[in-house]
Amino acid sequence: MLRGRARRGREAHAGTGDDPLDAAQERRVRAVLALGGVPQADLPDGVQQVRLRLLERAASGREAPRDVAAWAAVVASNLAMDWHRAKRRQERLGERLAALREPAHPSGEDTSVLSLAVAQGLDELPDAQRQVVVLRFYADLPVRSIAEQLGVPEGTVKSRLHTAVRALRARLHEDEVV
Repeated sequence: MLRGRARRGREAHAGTGDDPLDAAQERRVRAVLALGGVPQADLPDGVQQVRLRLLERAASGREAPRDVAAWAAVVASNLAMDWHRAKRRQERLGERLAALREPAHPSGEDTSVLSLAVAQGLDELPDAQRQVVVLRFYADLPVRSIAEQLGVPEGTVKSRLHTAVRALRARLHEDEVV
């Protein structure tokens, strides 16, 4: 009986719009952010940003996204790109302030060589290509959903995916990882 009340309470709570993301959507958002390179410590803030943007969208009177999960994944991907841009700005500033700095070598003996090479390859991709790779292969969104959410034709998504995968493949062969 208590379980039924609790379930009805959660359903009623979800219907009020207090939490626009369900547990599965939140996990997907966390995964997209993490795979987009956002540090573990910043993931809760990223999830909250996605929630906030969804609530702001509703408050402004705009129609709710047709596929909230896909929309949330795209917003998370955009947040990850914003995080990378901010990180790059900070790095450039640091480089200007420090005359010479030793190159940072990734530590992590437990990280596989392949995962490290793929992560480095993703970092080197242009933002638009990285975004479609993360949304397609890590968030597991179909090309059509990616195109709709980004507001670009499906052919553009396919082209970006092709170019990005080709660049990643070349990178892995260059580094003799594969």
